[in-house]
Amino acid sequence: MFRKLILLAAACLSLALSCAWAQAQTVEVKDAWIRGTVAGQKATGAFMEITSKAPARLVSVSSPAGTAEIHGMKMENGVMKMFPVEAVELPAGRAAKLAPGGHHVMFFDLKQPLAAGDRVPLKLTIEFADKRRETVELAVEVRSLTGAGKHAH
Repeated sequence: MFRKLILLAAACLSLALSCAWAQAQTVEVKDAWIRGTVAGQKATGAFMEITSKAPARLVSVSSPAGTAEIHGMKMENGVMKMFPVEAVELPAGRAAKLAPGGHHVMFFDLKQPLAAGDRVPLKLTIEFADKRRETVELAVEVRSLTGAGKHAH
């Protein structure tokens, strides 16, 4: 009987911890993809949709595939310019799109070409208004150069 009570208590604790962990996950990432590269190409972009339950900011990105930075793009005197940004705002409950021609994750110094179908580890760091940080770890699919979206660097 005592053993059954211990097992029941352990199961309840496990369930409670699982529920608490699920509630702590306040950020969802959808439709993440990386543009494939050709031989010799050392840079590319990653794109995705990020939704946070609470107001937050994407403050950093990292990957073992190469150097990763948060970038923006804008037209200036008829020329598209790309530049690093400190953060991307994530309004509560609304998707922030990192897309070709706008904010995106920029990869530099790639260690190897990225082929369609590969999966690349990518870590996002999200900061909330109370300065608490949450890390989202992804395995992002590489799509072909002619795949979704058009984005050149």
